[in-house]
Amino acid sequence: MERVAIIGVSQTKYTQNNPLTFAELVYQVTTEALEDAGITIQDIDNVVSVSSDFWDGRTISSMAISDASGAYGKDITTVEGDGTFGALYGLMRTLSGSFNTTLVVAHHKGTESNMKGITNTAFDPLVERRLGLDAISSAALQARRYMTKYGLKEEQFALVSVKNHGNAMRNPLALFPMEITVEDVMNSRKIADPLKLLDCSPVTDGAAAIILATEHVAKKLVPPKKCVWVKGVGHCSDAFRLGDRDLADTRALTAAAKRAYSLAGIQDPCRELDLAEVYDAFSYMEPLWLEGLGIAPEGMACEYLERGKFDFHGQLPVNPSGGRISTHPVQVAGLSELVECALQLRGEAGDRQVEGARTALAHGINGMCGQAHCVWILGK
Repeated sequence: MERVAIIGVSQTKYTQNNPLTFAELVYQVTTEALEDAGITIQDIDNVVSVSSDFWDGRTISSMAISDASGAYGKDITTVEGDGTFGALYGLMRTLSGSFNTTLVVAHHKGTESNMKGITNTAFDPLVERRLGLDAISSAALQARRYMTKYGLKEEQFALVSVKNHGNAMRNPLALFPMEITVEDVMNSRKIADPLKLLDCSPVTDGAAAIILATEHVAKKLVPPKKCVWVKGVGHCSDAFRLGDRDLADTRALTAAAKRAYSLAGIQDPCRELDLAEVYDAFSYMEPLWLEGLGIAPEGMACEYLERGKFDFHGQLPVNPSGGRISTHPVQVAGLSELVECALQLRGEAGDRQVEGARTALAHGINGMCGQAHCVWILGK
């Protein structure tokens, strides 16, 4: 099977109440990704957009950005969900033999959306939806289950917020770079027990794009230093209903990670990875997902956090970008992780550059409480 490389990337500065339209955001990152790769839209065979009718507030939302993404006269398709899944579909189309280059673009304007109302519709309409469950309240249930199963404390989750908001201070594109303490997190307003305001990610607007190319085409279009190679990808979904799964059991993520590691030839991720961008919409998610990824033993990730293993200068820097807890454009989230990993591996991450980075992990989720997971391994 032919290898595939990411040859161009772009992302906006992440803001709130961005005055640009969806199409303007998409045009910006499309243009910049093409410039980054040093190619034109004529070099792109097909386009994958990551958008959602619910979040965009219109039907067939991808139609509103098809021209802006240069899709006129090309094959365009849409994925609703996290950007890692949109990129996965772009990868599959590139590997299909039908296309040599694929532009994957994602956009999100959370400040024009009703998060509670939209995420409530993700639940079963007969029972769970009527309980008022949404992304935050269901996450609170998962956090409490995780705490109960392993005897964890809220203060341990607060360390994630402190670390990642601090990392965001090195990232000029992040929405909320902040120097905060565990006490600041603990004293912030309660949202849904045990989650407090600083345990939760902010409503965010923004867009991102990547360009994928098969090996023989990538080598013709761009210099070798621009190529970041896809080493492995895995994805897996768990049961839809919350009651049909143990919310502290990361079996779907574990399965996805094993597939990605197997393809990439990774046996010890904590030692063989140089950085990881892990989906952390809520503070408790980072340690929970690190355990599912096999980077920390079950119930031990919080202890590793306390030891500083996942700090910027620790054994394995986790979320050097500042993570989703600092910047969370929902549809874009995973694609922004892939952009970050590509920049890190190209040595172009600026003040947040992880020294000597050669292998990176990006992780995204779909569905409430991590129903589905997608894991990418990228390398130089």
